[in-house]
Amino acid sequence: MKRVFIVHGWGGNSSEDWFIWLKSELMKKKYHVFVLAMPNADAPNIKSWVSHLEKAVGRCDEKTFFVGHSIGCQTILRYIESLPDGIKVGGAVLVAPWLHLKPVMLREDDAKEIAEPWIKTPIDWEKIASKTKKIACMFSDNDPYVPLEDSKIFKEKLRADVVIEHDKGHLSSDEDDIKEIPFVLEKILSF
Repeated sequence: MKRVFIVHGWGGNSSEDWFIWLKSELMKKKYHVFVLAMPNADAPNIKSWVSHLEKAVGRCDEKTFFVGHSIGCQTILRYIESLPDGIKVGGAVLVAPWLHLKPVMLREDDAKEIAEPWIKTPIDWEKIASKTKKIACMFSDNDPYVPLEDSKIFKEKLRADVVIEHDKGHLSSDEDDIKEIPFVLEKILSF
């Protein structure tokens, strides 16, 4: 049984337009799709978000796939990193993933406090790469939060298939009126 877990971003929710569209399209292809409602979305915490994903997934295998948006991408990476040796995943598609944030995002005290652990806690890239070779990332050249330089890190560390869209902001339903992202569907189906 092929399963896909979709993880929204900071301040996001499970009913965002492109998540619902993606779920519908994947279900037509006989995937079991779970759009997770992450805990305390306005103040995401690494431990609680990874734990929530871990509980939702249960037994993980190479028929388990992930789609993340923004901080949901980090959640997925940190979950994959935490898997025991010998466990592999089918792949992951990361939309507007970030490792750093533009200064405008960190001007508010609470934003800086929330983001700092995500930025400063190291990621074991080699361990993630040992769990799957199928990672694709989508960035936008005018994302107000994510520095485009992060795309190079994903390409170098994970050999990710990286696509950079023009003028799509943070690739979100609310801010950027993104209703569908065909790239995500195509990548999951190709995995």
